[in-house]
Amino acid sequence: MLRSLTIKNFAVIDEQTLTLSEGLNALTGETGAGKSILIEALGFLLGARGSSSWLRAGAQRLEVIGAFDQEDFPKEIRAQFKIMQSPVLLRRELDVSGKTRAWINSQGAPLSILSALGNVLVDFHGQHEHQTLLQSSIQLELLDRFGDLQTELKETAAAYEAWSSLRAESGQAKMSDEERRLRIETCRFQLQELNEANLRIGEEEELEAALPLLKNAERLKISADAAYELLYEQEGSISAGLFKVERAVGELSKIDAGMKPSYEQLEAARLSLEDVTRAIGVYRDHVEINPGKLDAILARQEHLSRLKKKYGLTIADMLAARERVAAEFDRLENSSQRQDRLEAELKAAAENLETACSRIHKARLKAAAGLERKLLKELKVLGMPQARFSVSLEMEEGSYSQTGADGAEFMLAANPGESLKPVKDIASGGELSRVMLALKTVLAQADRVPILVFDEVDAGIGGIVARAVGRKLSALGESRQVLCVTHLPQVACCAHNHYQVVKEVDKGRTLARVERLDGSKRLDALALMLGGRQATAASRKHAQELLESSLAC
Repeated sequence: MLRSLTIKNFAVIDEQTLTLSEGLNALTGETGAGKSILIEALGFLLGARGSSSWLRAGAQRLEVIGAFDQEDFPKEIRAQFKIMQSPVLLRRELDVSGKTRAWINSQGAPLSILSALGNVLVDFHGQHEHQTLLQSSIQLELLDRFGDLQTELKETAAAYEAWSSLRAESGQAKMSDEERRLRIETCRFQLQELNEANLRIGEEEELEAALPLLKNAERLKISADAAYELLYEQEGSISAGLFKVERAVGELSKIDAGMKPSYEQLEAARLSLEDVTRAIGVYRDHVEINPGKLDAILARQEHLSRLKKKYGLTIADMLAARERVAAEFDRLENSSQRQDRLEAELKAAAENLETACSRIHKARLKAAAGLERKLLKELKVLGMPQARFSVSLEMEEGSYSQTGADGAEFMLAANPGESLKPVKDIASGGELSRVMLALKTVLAQADRVPILVFDEVDAGIGGIVARAVGRKLSALGESRQVLCVTHLPQVACCAHNHYQVVKEVDKGRTLARVERLDGSKRLDALALMLGGRQATAASRKHAQELLESSLAC
């Protein structure tokens, strides 16, 4: 569940915290008040692309913070970010340059993690998002989700990967003699080049460490000589002077015991200085001025750089490339002996794939029948009592993919006398919205996403149908948190929690403010949504009737 959403410097929102509750949360307000900005901000928090044009005028950065229940997070994310309790704070910033940063609690998080969390935590459905229903691949995915066909999908994907790999290998084995000869020569050259390079993990780091010492060897030698000379070699060196001072203070301490601590300190200093002097002496003797070795290291780095352009960005990548080339070389050299075995393995893999595709096809046919039955029931409640719905599922033999060989098409006849047509050919946005909502209702049990967001998906409907949509959204709110931006009082009255977005002008600046509505304020808001510039006794009465009847939602 999303407990709260804090938004700062986002378009017309200066700073606003929206505290949310379980169930259906309705967001209402006049057109342009900023309702959809709240949804856009939530999308940005969960990995959507940001734009510096969103920044409020005069602001250097915008910020969105969401507080979520920790049990909604995947176990691996909880372990990675040491999440132990709720709420979990997700935070994302965007500055004037367009750069974004994100955190989970106080720990920095990459955008990829936020995007992954977005897929797990929230399912967005806007006025345009439900257009994804028009895609055959999405329809097939929804059917698989409804039928809980994860086991069949995994088996089919594994069978496809095995067949695809063997087919590629078989294609190599069936090369012409000239193609095989050329490829063998290429592999031989690459293997020779990689083997002669004597690649070794850690070598680049060693070269980088040695390079500055060799480049600056003369400077190091001069500095070490100068230090050693000052400390020890020259007449009147620091060591000699310190020894004289130590001896003089030693004489003092024999007469005046109060000088003994000073003498001991000088003695310790001398001993320490002797250690430093010896270390510098050893260092200067080992400084290596070797132009030949420097040239060799630079040449080695240049050689590695050329290899990287061909085989990978790191030595580990190049070693892995060597293994791949060696394996291919071995296959090509022994292709004639392997051909018969490959053909047998490929035939067996193809049969296994056909069996897997047939198995998932039968499971989908069964799921399609159940989906048709349940969806028609929901469409009847949503004001389409005579609609007909069917899932057209065709298996195209030989057209294999990781999901099988099926193509799915949702078919709908919204009114009596009409023939079934693909959902993508439906002209009415209201009908498409209801099909989408019916699907979400039917899939609610299979869909584990805890938060559903609907942004004006009730466009194009009204009256009794709008009331039916409100009831359905309220029913969805019984099993997960639902956020719904709506202009319809018939939908808003079914909400467990009602929020109103109001646009105001303060000191010449436009601000959007969100307020939770209860009691008379909610009644007045519903009355205004029913029509008119202000609430009247009649509109309030109508609103009260809506609220009273919403108890049955």
